Amino acid sequence: KMTNIVQILNTVLPVIIILEIGIICRKTGMISREGIGALKSVVVNISLPAVMLSAFATMNYSWKNVVITVMMFLVCLFAWLLGKILRGVFHMKSRFVPFLSTGFEAGMLGYALFTILYGPDRIGDFATVDLGQVLFVFTLYKMLLGADSDKNGEGIDVKTLLKEMFTSPVVIAIIVGVLLGATGIYQALIPSGISTLFDSCTSFVSAPTSAIILLTIGYDLVLDKIPWKKIGSVFVVRLVIMVVMRIGAGLVVRAIGLGDSLDAALNVMMILPPPYVLPVFADDENEREYVSASLSLLTLITIIGFMVMAIVL
Repeated sequence: KMTNIVQILNTVLPVIIILEIGIICRKTGMISREGIGALKSVVVNISLPAVMLSAFATMNYSWKNVVITVMMFLVCLFAWLLGKILRGVFHMKSRFVPFLSTGFEAGMLGYALFTILYGPDRIGDFATVDLGQVLFVFTLYKMLLGADSDKNGEGIDVKTLLKEMFTSPVVIAIIVGVLLGATGIYQALIPSGISTLFDSCTSFVSAPTSAIILLTIGYDLVLDKIPWKKIGSVFVVRLVIMVVMRIGAGLVVRAIGLGDSLDAALNVMMILPPPYVLPVFADDENEREYVSASLSLLTLITIIGFMVMAIVL
């Protein structure tokens, strides 16, 4: 029993400590808001792309991956539709409810938590599940957000959307990683040992990703400012939708024989909060506070879910 407790603490304690350090940094002013912004920029533009590059380059590619990609895209779309329906059922005022009901913050949180739980060797499993939702978030999700906030009826600027998508370091890393993996280039480099140079470089650059991400999350997690009653319904709506989506996704992965390898990735994915970019689209101060508070609550739920998974494992 003592051994089991130690194993659980090996996984959970570093996460609790780094989150607490983030909280302390905010309260003491040890790191400024600008400093946290700079750390997030380092993650998004440098270390996270290294994680993505390695994950997609080393992923196994087959027709099954195409099925999973399409499935996750549809999971996100159906979750959005269900959020729209449940918003009406529960008479929820915020137009952001459907957007809080779908999408996953895999980049800034998912990869970090999955790596802590299952190690870097299995990151390809998470990347397999992530690709479809990345495509959804960078295309249809942003288009729906833009359409929903478009008060002048000018339509969506597709050119701007595409430029934003293909200049993102994360997306570029995914594209290059997919090209290296799907074409067999990475596998072809293994006999010569060149692949180990690639692995060493991506591992070195991506090493601080989990710690920096969790530090910034701890910094932003202001629990006493969460209006629990007001946003509790958002949690209930997302929970119901994610349970339904997880059951459906589980049936698909088992039907194509990938249940054993992808169940863990799906479990981590489904407990994640929606994309952290959401508050940017809130043009009203009250809406922005509502969305930010919802993301804080859902992030807290994610951390709790992570700890439960660590204990169950």
